[in-house]
Amino acid sequence: MKTVGIICEYNPFHCGHARQFALLRETLGEDTAIVCAMSGHFVQRGEPAIFPADVRAAAAARAGADLVVELPPTISLRAAEGFARGGVETLDRLGICDFLAFGSETAGREPLAAAQAMAALDFDARLQAALKEGLPYGAAKQQVLAAISGIPDILLRPNDILGAEYCRALTLAESRMAPLPVKRDGDDRATELDDSPSATAMRCAMAAGRSIDKYLPIGAAALYRSAAPHFLSCGEKAMLARFRAMDADAWAQVAHNSEGLDNKVRKAVQAGLSVEEILSAAKSKRYPRTRISRLLLCAYLGLTKDDLLQSAPYVRILAFGKRGRELARQVRKAGCLLLNPTEKLPSCGFADLQQRTALLYELFAKTED
Repeated sequence: MKTVGIICEYNPFHCGHARQFALLRETLGEDTAIVCAMSGHFVQRGEPAIFPADVRAAAAARAGADLVVELPPTISLRAAEGFARGGVETLDRLGICDFLAFGSETAGREPLAAAQAMAALDFDARLQAALKEGLPYGAAKQQVLAAISGIPDILLRPNDILGAEYCRALTLAESRMAPLPVKRDGDDRATELDDSPSATAMRCAMAAGRSIDKYLPIGAAALYRSAAPHFLSCGEKAMLARFRAMDADAWAQVAHNSEGLDNKVRKAVQAGLSVEEILSAAKSKRYPRTRISRLLLCAYLGLTKDDLLQSAPYVRILAFGKRGRELARQVRKAGCLLLNPTEKLPSCGFADLQQRTALLYELFAKTED
């Protein structure tokens, strides 16, 4: 039996994700076990997850995932490189995964080539030179990767971009997992529902009060209906209250801050702007919107640069599937501290951080009018 790891957010879990499970078992065998390392209450784009972690994990387990474990906010709120590294480290700690599967618009051709290019000895030097020319980070990186790999317009698609970071993280970690790209059709950034809609389009539809039931696997719709959706807008007053109480020293320590970015954000806060207006005022060619979004969410949660460097002393299970308990026994035999979903967190600073951020997540819940 082969075991496949997936680093994911499932924000929310939908039919496209279920199709990925089916493709993996079609490729590797019907007895293939699937282990998901899923972002908890907060996602990498700098927002609260649409549904609580246990609800999204349960939807994945009902659709065929055998074991779903949590990526804590110290991983899920990192930039792409750190997110990929943290996800790979989490799956490696389990010690049971043979492959790391990821979606790819080019079926892995570009992510694998980009990962090889990033391993080039002169990659960092060439990237710094491109940045000094005034290019935004993403454009500078893309230019250098294209020059080294010989592939024009390399890594312009979201799944390929993250897939390249996964491949790079596997190499740096000397992981036992082999990369396994899965062809991903459609546009992850699309905001309108179509025959194969993105999670982004589903969240937009939900925010507008529209049903997404037809795009969900059997069982997921009932889970989602029983849970309150969470939106950034619902917690805006709580976020602004936190921002307006922070002094300059507190802003300087916030994760994702650098080179005066905190001053720019703090000025916008002191002007009495909304969260959306703060994002618009602070973003630039150098600092894209997602970077500012992560900074603001980390400020609200009280997460510092050092917090995002922490390694969790345990791995927490969010949901079991058909063979999950047997997989968990294998993990524990290998020495990993694996906590069951209802198990009390150990007494430590990391657990306190997780509990604090979980309580703050609830302030984003949509309540009945």
